[in-house]
Amino acid sequence: MSATLHTYPADTTPVLKIDELSVDFGVDGVWVPAARKVSYTIGPGEVVAVVGESGSGKSVSSMAILDLLPKNARVTGDIQVAGRSVVGLNPQELRALRGQEVAAIFQEPMTALNPVYTVGFQIVEAIRIHRSMTPSDARLRALEMLQLVEMPDPEKAFDSYPHQLSGGQRQRAMIAQALVLDPVLLVADEPTTALDVTVQAEILELLRDLKDRLKSAVLLITHDMGVVADLADWVVVMQAGVVVEQGPVAEIFASPQDPYTQALLDAVPHLGRGSEGDEAVDVLETLTEVSDAIETTPRDASEHAVAVAASAPILELSNVIVEYGARGKVGAFRAVDEVSLSIAAGEVLGLVGESGSGKSTIGRAAIGLQPIAGGRLEVAGVDISHHSRSVVRQLRNKVGIVFQDPSSSLNPRLPIGESIGEPLLLAKVAEGADLARRVEELLDSVRLPRSYRNRFPHELSGGQKQRVGIARALALSPQLLVADEPTSALDVSVQATVLDLLAGLQRELRFACLFISHDLAVVDQMADRIAVMNHGHIVETGTRDNILRTPQNPYTQRLIAAIPVPDPAEQKLRRELRQSKRPDSDAK
Repeated sequence: MSATLHTYPADTTPVLKIDELSVDFGVDGVWVPAARKVSYTIGPGEVVAVVGESGSGKSVSSMAILDLLPKNARVTGDIQVAGRSVVGLNPQELRALRGQEVAAIFQEPMTALNPVYTVGFQIVEAIRIHRSMTPSDARLRALEMLQLVEMPDPEKAFDSYPHQLSGGQRQRAMIAQALVLDPVLLVADEPTTALDVTVQAEILELLRDLKDRLKSAVLLITHDMGVVADLADWVVVMQAGVVVEQGPVAEIFASPQDPYTQALLDAVPHLGRGSEGDEAVDVLETLTEVSDAIETTPRDASEHAVAVAASAPILELSNVIVEYGARGKVGAFRAVDEVSLSIAAGEVLGLVGESGSGKSTIGRAAIGLQPIAGGRLEVAGVDISHHSRSVVRQLRNKVGIVFQDPSSSLNPRLPIGESIGEPLLLAKVAEGADLARRVEELLDSVRLPRSYRNRFPHELSGGQKQRVGIARALALSPQLLVADEPTSALDVSVQATVLDLLAGLQRELRFACLFISHDLAVVDQMADRIAVMNHGHIVETGTRDNILRTPQNPYTQRLIAAIPVPDPAEQKLRRELRQSKRPDSDAK
């Protein structure tokens, strides 16, 4: 075990110093430890990444800095920000600390942003609470930050409510709000989870610029080891509330000492790399041969490909158009523009693209949740081009969906057994003893103990809740499964387990699967074919190997080039080459 603390020159005061920090929660009269004797420091302009699985204590120990823990929490040890202890500060002192000195970027922007206020109002409010600034000046500063975080239309986003933005756009708005006061310490809790790779690269550049320009420190909490390799200087690995290893990022990646760190790195999904050490560099230099750096995993897919080719399409889109209707002064927005694609039984089609590209809209249309404005859409032999309740009712037994956030997709008031069995009950497929037996079979299929049927969602981990979501989606043995970012909110080890489970069920049950993701490394593991979307259009489609090894469209090439790889040395070269090409590129 390596737990060597960071050391600094005698004349340097760490921006953050955590010393022997322990956090316990009072549950039924008993103190349950969540973090035990955690110690690390962050210097000016330094990025320290805290990594570990759900329940490792990384978020709990970090939220103690801002006193954002629930009332049943007990904090012991010391936390110093710029040499001043912040444990036990009164509410007025905490209010001055939050936002101006220490800011936070939370994992789920929809719950962190106030749904009844516009994005612009919330950013302006953060500015004016801490600084004497006129509303017009604060508005200009807010628009400047929205532009810096690559918001597609800053003016429109400023006047939009959170629900009117895509997941990635909401995350960018929250990052803008956190950075608007140039804090000395930024606590970034999974800041790029909901972002596509190209925007993620820009956000990481923004965080890097902030720390270099203002010497701000960044505490990065993440399960994305590619992001750690790209941004971090120092890595702290936590397991079960304890720091098991910490050290410079290059040492942690090159020679991890603790078995848990080794297992964590082994579970990272990433596109394979070529045998030549500098091959990835050549890829970025040319951009037209970007995928030569990818060594695809061997698959014996010949029999599978023949079987798929002989199957009739389960999902077929022909020149499909999806629009969101005009309201007031706002005209109709075309989210999907004449898209054509098909998926056969037993096939997995990976649908990739940036936030706002229209991929989730296609997923919603495929299961009858979103009517189409033009073209033809057929699902499992049912033509749903003309949307109606009777047509959608025919789809209920033929389609299933796995949502991105398992916590919000499960009813918190129902035990998971009832959530899984609800589709069967509503479809009048099973009831009583038959229903109970079918629920137990579904729990077995997703590798959850049958005793879990009486547990509520809050009693399960993120990975377990996602397994429940998969079981519920497969309850009626659908012919089409839509998986919309099913693993983006999960740690790498849990993600690997869920992907293996989903792939195994797909091979066994042979349902057609539309796998929507912005993570090409995950799509690489799951998909037989890949379709790439950009601004509502399919810009490229083909087999997994063709898209990842020989992409023809410049947009696809940029997507692959922007993927952070779990190797600090290689990631540094990729970043430098990307920056050197920026003036002459067609980047945003």
